[in-house]
Amino acid sequence: MANTPQSKKRARQAERRTDINKARRSRIRSYLRKVEEAIASGDQAKATEALRAAQPELARGVTKGVLHKNTVARKMSRLSARVKALGAQA
Repeated sequence: MANTPQSKKRARQAERRTDINKARRSRIRSYLRKVEEAIASGDQAKATEALRAAQPELARGVTKGVLHKNTVARKMSRLSARVKALGAQA
């Protein structure tokens, strides 16, 4: 339990930041889900567009400290490879 004024303030800030990070992480997941759905549908144009929309959100997650940069790099790489593979199938 926070006792000093500074620790009380830090607890309040952490609570606020947690809510913001939770919303940001949820937003990123939504973008990723749209890409996954587009890939599952087999429509490369739609998947490419969804991936283009998701990339800045993922990058923003890194700069805001919500996700690790290597995690985002790995996700982007795997998704773009899967989108590219859709073109080879058609």
